Amino acid sequence: MARSVRSKQIETRTNRLRLPADDSIVYVSIGDGLSLGYRRKKKGNGSWQVRLRKTGGGYLKHGIGEADDFMEANNDTVLTFYQAQEKAREFAKEARQPFRPTDKPITVEKAAKHYMDWYRNNRKDIKGTQCAIDTHILPVFGTKLVMELTSLEIRRWHEKLASSPPRRRTRAGDKQAFGEKPTSSERKRSRRSTANRIMTVLKAILNRAFQDELVADDSAWRRVKPFPNTDEPITRFLTEGESRRLINACRPDFRLLIKAALFTGCRYSELVRLQVKDINLDTGLIYVSADAKSNKGRHVPLSAEGLQFFREITIGMPGTADVFTRKDGGRWGKNHQSRLMGAACEQAKIEPAIGFHELRHTYASLLAQAGADLLTISKLLGHADTRITSRHYAHLCDKTLAKAVQDLLPSFGHQTENAKVRAISG
Repeated sequence: MARSVRSKQIETRTNRLRLPADDSIVYVSIGDGLSLGYRRKKKGNGSWQVRLRKTGGGYLKHGIGEADDFMEANNDTVLTFYQAQEKAREFAKEARQPFRPTDKPITVEKAAKHYMDWYRNNRKDIKGTQCAIDTHILPVFGTKLVMELTSLEIRRWHEKLASSPPRRRTRAGDKQAFGEKPTSSERKRSRRSTANRIMTVLKAILNRAFQDELVADDSAWRRVKPFPNTDEPITRFLTEGESRRLINACRPDFRLLIKAALFTGCRYSELVRLQVKDINLDTGLIYVSADAKSNKGRHVPLSAEGLQFFREITIGMPGTADVFTRKDGGRWGKNHQSRLMGAACEQAKIEPAIGFHELRHTYASLLAQAGADLLTISKLLGHADTRITSRHYAHLCDKTLAKAVQDLLPSFGHQTENAKVRAISG
């Protein structure tokens, strides 16, 4: 560890508070080409700044935290004179790494670009990941140096994401629309889950920079943990009766999509790109090609009623035709289903209203209640393994628990109607 430098002007808070609050900076040299600066503010704590002489001339300047003028130091965001020296030396050490010919540390924005260059060649959900970066990460951290990120600011950003109302789809040029602020336990869980997913993207960006030796330390973001117990959603699904009401409440073109989802368990995105050639009426199988959500294609078998449904709606159509189109003949696009789903739920008196994805839950839940095992349901839904399937449907598949309760739990003197009838008849 380098020896600490002394400074009569800025070493103690008492001496620092004697300096004029005129935004001027007092620098003290603490190493070769490295200086620590202090700026006194009119209100609140002053601030520490590091100044590093660059190889090609000029200086690199960046703030490293507040001074402990009126608050106790925490060696993170509020620093003593000696803690600030250590922070300044850490900055200089990383900035002078030989793999940076310009001696300029990388910003989060550049790290994100570096990550997306890798991501496009190795992953699928490019649009969704880029949207999370542009919407939630760059506006907050874009100009921030990766090496300057602190655990506290990442944690505060993460918590703010969880407590903020969700963004709503907004027409281009209009002011961004937001939903209700999360107040119920389920909405809070949902927002925390979303915050965890966005933080996963940020950590992936920073980890890629660390792995590729663009930064020397990853401890700041490793110390920030995701919210626990957020992936335990309340799986909403319809009964057979509710499903019938929903189908009858839909306009004709959308009704076909609803029926197809209930017969196949396919996602909206999978159904709207389905072509006639993907349906084999001889084998009763539908081929669902791979997309951003599924790593590989899968075949979905149809029930007798499902097979008859697809036979009726594709009769006479060429193989390259889309199975489902809108009433005007156009293709179904992203989120075209949202408003129609809301209107159909209102008409069918389904409360609370469901989204299109809950039809997939309905398909799986009805199979689980009928006795299908988790592995079967997992394969039908195209899950990579049974962990996701188990989280949603294990409680419906476990017939052993229900049988144990029915067979082993005593009556406590209470008779059911059937037991009363048997007692009278006997």
